[in-house]
Amino acid sequence: MAHFKRWRKERANKLKLKDYSYVVPQVAPNLDYLHANRIEPSITWIGHSTFLIQHSGVNIVTDPVWSGRMAFQKRLAPPGIPLTDMPPIDMVLISHSHYDHLSITSLRRLAGDKQLLVPAGLKNKLRLKGFLRVREFHWWESATINGLTFTFVPSQHWTRRTPWDMNRSHWGGWIIEPSPELARKQDADLRQQGLKSIAGANDEAPSPALQSEGGRPVLTDNPTLYFAGDSGYFNGFKEIGSRFKIDIAMLPIGAYEPEWFMGPQHVTPEQALQAFVDTGASWFVPMHYGAFKLADDTPREALDRLESGRRQQRIEEERLVILPHGETWRLHGR
Repeated sequence: MAHFKRWRKERANKLKLKDYSYVVPQVAPNLDYLHANRIEPSITWIGHSTFLIQHSGVNIVTDPVWSGRMAFQKRLAPPGIPLTDMPPIDMVLISHSHYDHLSITSLRRLAGDKQLLVPAGLKNKLRLKGFLRVREFHWWESATINGLTFTFVPSQHWTRRTPWDMNRSHWGGWIIEPSPELARKQDADLRQQGLKSIAGANDEAPSPALQSEGGRPVLTDNPTLYFAGDSGYFNGFKEIGSRFKIDIAMLPIGAYEPEWFMGPQHVTPEQALQAFVDTGASWFVPMHYGAFKLADDTPREALDRLESGRRQQRIEEERLVILPHGETWRLHGR
């Protein structure tokens, strides 16, 4: 509590000197594609830690927050897709219960017969809010649903929504991967259509140089995705990388300053890059910046430090995919 009071006291003066003129770019979402797509894998950044992920015919939303405010602070940039324009959602993945990662109002307003996958300790709370399709997970627990395997993985964080529920529920990230049965079925479907298999072991993987719509890399029909939620830097990133072959890691880069206070719970941009290396992922999509004033850093500072750290660590520029709000990265163009 003493550290929190010290930070709040320092912050009152510091924020007056910060430049918030930079706003995360926004593009018009391709709503026709998103509503019709039940084949191609894609990722659309809504903002903060909220993504629309389309994978193997399943529409997935992570950490749903369309809130216009967080505490007393207005949202810095509008969501990439208005909530009323979202396609019907099949699955919702929750990393933890902090308000900037779980908005009950946003969750209620999402269309679709959605199944909620949540950390242990949250199921009963959400059922009391009227959500009946809820499954909860401890670290490393998995479930295969609609042909996809979802695994809840560790992070270094904490959680609280009221003065009385400190760390009463868990926190973590999610791995999304096609089940072996689904990968084999998609492989057979491609062969039947006379198309080259992406998943087959005897075929060459697509070159990273291939470009999809918008100049983004083309990957595969069966990507493995890692949504990290919130975390300080810890050795768990290496363990996650040792257990899964990750194509895309969605990692936080914001809310890290002052580091003496935020360090245990939020990675810096440089630590996010190290986490990316630790996981062995092929591509890095930054998140958790640009929507809310949660700490003393600004969106521009986070991106500048990310680029500086990328150069210092000699990570190829094309491996960082910095999405505007609303853009859909189509992971395999047919």
